[in-house]
Amino acid sequence: MLRALTGQTTQTIPWAPRLDLWYMANSRANTLPDKYRNASLIDLVDDVGWSYHAIVPNFKDVRDPLDEADRALGVYNLWNMPCRTVLENVRRTVRVEGDRTTVEYETPKGTVRTVTVYDESMRKAGISISHVAEQAIKGPADYAAVGYIFENARVVPNYEGYQEYADLIGERGVTAGFVSLAGSPMHLILRELMPFDSFYYAIYDNHDELMALAEQIGVYWRKLLQVACNCPAEIVFVGANYDAATTYPPFFKEHILPWLQECAQQLHARGKYLLTHTDGENTGLLEHYLESQMDIADSICPSPMTKLTIKDVRDYFKGRIAILGGIPSVSLLSTTMSDQEFDKFLAGFFEQLGDGRHQVLGISDTTPPAAQWNRLVKIGDMAAQFRVQSK
Repeated sequence: MLRALTGQTTQTIPWAPRLDLWYMANSRANTLPDKYRNASLIDLVDDVGWSYHAIVPNFKDVRDPLDEADRALGVYNLWNMPCRTVLENVRRTVRVEGDRTTVEYETPKGTVRTVTVYDESMRKAGISISHVAEQAIKGPADYAAVGYIFENARVVPNYEGYQEYADLIGERGVTAGFVSLAGSPMHLILRELMPFDSFYYAIYDNHDELMALAEQIGVYWRKLLQVACNCPAEIVFVGANYDAATTYPPFFKEHILPWLQECAQQLHARGKYLLTHTDGENTGLLEHYLESQMDIADSICPSPMTKLTIKDVRDYFKGRIAILGGIPSVSLLSTTMSDQEFDKFLAGFFEQLGDGRHQVLGISDTTPPAAQWNRLVKIGDMAAQFRVQSK
């Protein structure tokens, strides 16, 4: 996988489907393939001979339940992350009532509250990340308190935790150092701290105040990047879920691009690679991806789920950005593609891969619980038969 993602020669295309949600949902429902009813996910992947997807983490992988209390702030403290965030000079009160978790943050600048939900329907679907039912920012009056929380946050290394996970995965796959689902401070505000509609009104109605808040979060962000860039991981994961509608090209260029560039440059200076999760509609964004200096576009999701084909994206990148992903999740569902349609799609898909360089095949965004197992096997077989062309 690492050789393919860094442009080195490989004979075949690695096949590394993201199976965590599929596995957890089917394990819970006792509907895994018969052979794997009692197998761990690692055992299953080992048996079929695929690469292990260790890129997007399981968001329930925490050492202590309180480690996920700050999820609504976009702050994650998973046991296998290379960095850990410690909130200082803040009084945090956590209240768990069934599937709802309410957190209050008391600061000298005011108090803010968040509510997350993790319910039975999410558990059945294999989802590991909770839903934010109440964001921290309800209006401009909350900016000061939120800014204070991030300005006072401390980031410490968790290199031992990351290394423990990397050792567990071993040579099965590339173990990314996960840092954040946001690609920048402003992206963090958009995706985690405010409802979408409120954010887009605020960026016009309260532009200066929102920019000031992003600068305060930027203090924390640079601490986070400094720790992450010095971690043992060869590939570092920063940013996710860009889309031509929600992170439209001018927004991406102004508010996300410079931060990804800064991160990429720090990583490159240390011989490391930047991976970012680009699983939305990428029309109009590809040129900014190139400008960002990212090395790996994870979970590129092509037609028929978006407007761009895999060939469109590969032709645009010209090997400057490697792709991890490419198989749209709907192709695995009998409800959206018949067996005949799937075979036709797959034949066309592999033709579009050209020389096959700079490519690791995976599912974009993830393997759905209702995916047809035989289709996953067929993709793996075709990937193993594909011969990557040398330079």
